[in-house]
Amino acid sequence: MMRRALLLAIGLLLSQPSFADPVPVPDSKSSYVGEWKGEGFLLTIQQNGKIHYKRNRRDFNADVNIELQSFNGDNFEAGVPYVHTTFVVSKPPHLDKGKWKMTVDGVELTKEKQ
Repeated sequence: MMRRALLLAIGLLLSQPSFADPVPVPDSKSSYVGEWKGEGFLLTIQQNGKIHYKRNRRDFNADVNIELQSFNGDNFEAGVPYVHTTFVVSKPPHLDKGKWKMTVDGVELTKEKQ
């Protein structure tokens, strides 16, 4: 949790301008692209690898623009140069009753926009 807080603080400072180009989302992970929402959680992943992450909890709030660095199985790493965090995907994108869903960092997300 402390590592993510540090990443997000640095991301706030460095998110504009970008120091390096993000890694584009590979074709095999194209189902990750879109705007995902869950309770207190917004995650927008663009095809070009730009990510907007917003999280609101009682003990932690963040609203940053970061960049995709890599995928490791279903999980993905994002951040700014030299500082990154892993988003743990326990359920990758899948259709559930006609809606795209995935679970990231223990929160079920629903794709709102492509």
